[in-house]
Amino acid sequence: MCDERWGYIGSSGRPLMNGVRPPEPLAFRGVTPKHPPMPGFDSGFAPRVKAVLGPTNTGKTHLAIERMLAHASGIIGFPLRLLARENYDRMVAQKGVRHVALITGEEKIVPPDARWFSCTVEAMPLDRDAEFLAVDEIQLCADPDRGHVFTDRLLHARGMVETMFLGAETIRPLLQRLVPQASVETRPRMSQLSHAGHVKLVRLPPRSAVVAFSAADVYAIAELIRRRRGGCAVVMGRLSPRTRNAQVALYQDKEVDFLVATDAIGMGLNMDVDHVAFASMGKFDGHRRRRLTAAEVAQIAGRAGRGMRDGTFGTTAQCKPLADDVVAAVEAHSFEALDQLCWRNSNLDLTHVDTLLASLTVPPPGPGLVKGNDAADLETLVALAREPEIRELARGRRMVRHLWDACQIPDFRKLTDDTHTRLCARVFGHIAKDEYLPTDWLAGQIGALARADGDIDTLMQRLSGVRVWSYIAARTDWVKDSAHWQGRAREVEDLLSDALHERLTSRFVDRRAAHLMRRLEAGETQELLSAVTRRGEVIVEGHPVGRVGGFSFFPDPAAVGDEKRLVQRAARRALREEMPRRVALVESVPDAALALTGDQSVTWDGVAIARLKRGASAMQPRVQVLDSEFLDGAQRERLRLRLQRFLDGRVNVDLAPLRSAADRGAQQPGFRGLLHRLTEALGLIISDEGDNLAPPSRAALKAIGVQAGRFALFLPALLKPRAAAMRALLWGLQHGRAVPGLPAPDLVSLPHQADWPAGFADAMGWLEAGPVLLRLDIAERVAAELAWATRRGATALPTGLASRFSLKAQLLPVVLRRLGFRIVPASGLAADEFGPPAPAMILPLRRRRPAVVTASPSRPHGPFAALAALKR
Repeated sequence: MCDERWGYIGSSGRPLMNGVRPPEPLAFRGVTPKHPPMPGFDSGFAPRVKAVLGPTNTGKTHLAIERMLAHASGIIGFPLRLLARENYDRMVAQKGVRHVALITGEEKIVPPDARWFSCTVEAMPLDRDAEFLAVDEIQLCADPDRGHVFTDRLLHARGMVETMFLGAETIRPLLQRLVPQASVETRPRMSQLSHAGHVKLVRLPPRSAVVAFSAADVYAIAELIRRRRGGCAVVMGRLSPRTRNAQVALYQDKEVDFLVATDAIGMGLNMDVDHVAFASMGKFDGHRRRRLTAAEVAQIAGRAGRGMRDGTFGTTAQCKPLADDVVAAVEAHSFEALDQLCWRNSNLDLTHVDTLLASLTVPPPGPGLVKGNDAADLETLVALAREPEIRELARGRRMVRHLWDACQIPDFRKLTDDTHTRLCARVFGHIAKDEYLPTDWLAGQIGALARADGDIDTLMQRLSGVRVWSYIAARTDWVKDSAHWQGRAREVEDLLSDALHERLTSRFVDRRAAHLMRRLEAGETQELLSAVTRRGEVIVEGHPVGRVGGFSFFPDPAAVGDEKRLVQRAARRALREEMPRRVALVESVPDAALALTGDQSVTWDGVAIARLKRGASAMQPRVQVLDSEFLDGAQRERLRLRLQRFLDGRVNVDLAPLRSAADRGAQQPGFRGLLHRLTEALGLIISDEGDNLAPPSRAALKAIGVQAGRFALFLPALLKPRAAAMRALLWGLQHGRAVPGLPAPDLVSLPHQADWPAGFADAMGWLEAGPVLLRLDIAERVAAELAWATRRGATALPTGLASRFSLKAQLLPVVLRRLGFRIVPASGLAADEFGPPAPAMILPLRRRRPAVVTASPSRPHGPFAALAALKR
């Protein structure tokens, strides 16, 4: 009696109703019933006993409920709490909440005017007289753990007008022998169930249920389905009805197409399942690990194909294909008949603990009945009977009855220690000594479970604990204000159930992937509802799948593996019309909407859409559009032409002084070669050839913007930040090097840069001067001033010269030597000399030679050398 299905079993083996013990013996055992017959009942009418047998999906349960509701009163017992709750809701919908009751181990909803009862088999209120009585899944009489309760119902539970037993054909021979007055009706399955063989887990068809037999296997399979197929619902026997219904709703509402479950789905849980796949054929039955029988396979596989819709079954994952004889038996619904039913004596002797134990172990009374496994209540009683304190308290029929009631508290937690035994002992101790359980203890135990934190296993363990306390709280003979504590336990169960559903959904369901997969599998002809926001976020069927930048799609970073591929697949279809629109938009945007970056890319809205390539000359770079699966050849060419126009325009604008100098120099044949070299060098040549030009030539170059300095030929306008950035970009293209960042525009000197490639400093106008680099225009200006000051010889060192270079004073001699000057240190006064000391002096390292070139920098052996000589 440690399963969710157990209800309240009294000391005589009969259920309790609201904690009140039913009269012994019951009406159907030949004793006048406590309650008078229902109005309209003809006491002369012979009660009818009927067995409706057949495979799954035959409408047996539906028939029984319809028959029950046609009577003035009725009781129906189900093997699961979940089933009792599900059919209670159906009955309420037809008869109203005032007339329908629900009785399970943890829930008791019994209105004063209740006439129809939906119960677990163990909790059926057999002290009530009802015109109709039914027991579902009667073949569970053969179950070693619970079978004795079903057998007791088969032998003794009867309705006053009609009794109906529902189950499999396997129980027919024993049923007819044990209940000879029963008529048997066989109902055929309403749909075809066929074998589909082995199917890989990732290729299961939609609307499939995968069955595993351990929590670890369920979790592993559910994780794989979430990654590859978008997610699944999870159904296990340890779930509360609230969590189970929420998970089933995910599946039934087609938010997911797959269900992963234990064999809990095998007992009457009706869902729209088309295919059942077994991930394993072995299970642990509480005592040992064994293979499923053919009848058990059929019970589970029968969940496929409900109503008139055919279903299939097979294996998946690592499970080997089903044996041919098992397949044949399942498809034909033909199984070996049961040869024995489990039985336990229900006529208990409560005079003493030892006599109670003896009556519980009485051997079966006849053939076809066998002793099943020792139930948890019996094991608990055996353990407590060894304790002297318990034996001392359990004196007399009343106390022995209380002890047996305490032992029947269900062990939902399934702990491996003696926690449950100690709980039963404590409950009995309080009842024996105080008559009722302490309110503060009850409040503390239930309150300790009211926590919604933790993982899935933690929440399920708390749910198991609160179910134990729900059972205890429902005992009106144990708990004062039982209704209040039942409500409190139900609140905690609902809290844990909602948290568990949220954990299961967040771990095993990807709604986005599931929805997208369903729409994508609908076919290429069906359009997807998609949009791209102003920020570039791509929305497909209401789900964000990533963002589009430029002409590339960037999937949601949370999507990895198979989910990422699914998102990309959805984006391809969703962006079919978006990308042509973006091409047209780039063609029409102003140049200000495009930009060049230091990594040699062209960007639009901050995203790279093309890269720069080396062209025919330094001033003519080319554009290459980045690869994109969304662009065809024509669209790429349209983009290339547009971006090439943008690039040419930027080069012409940023290097306009160089273009202007080249154009104006074309009118002066003597400077064409020089200006061509200067253009190829991007406006700066480190060389002293400018210092050798005659003054008229330097003046002519200055007129077109070129400065012929002591150290270089350059255009000062190209040292400004915008032009310098363009020159750096083009230099990197020409040399195939990544370009580092340029120094701040206000810097005059800086130490050598280790990350600058060779030649970059010279090209950018930074002159090497010993341990530092000097900005070229500053170096030229200071050198020209010093040359003028020292034209007649040494002169006093100007003050503030080090600060003009932003240098320390000790570095000044080394830097000036690179500029062509040296410092003569100040000398002190002799002993016989008076007055101020002589200051430090500066003088040139060498005298400047007179210019030898007057107009043209032509080579001495060039083609025009002879003409130049005649002219001179």
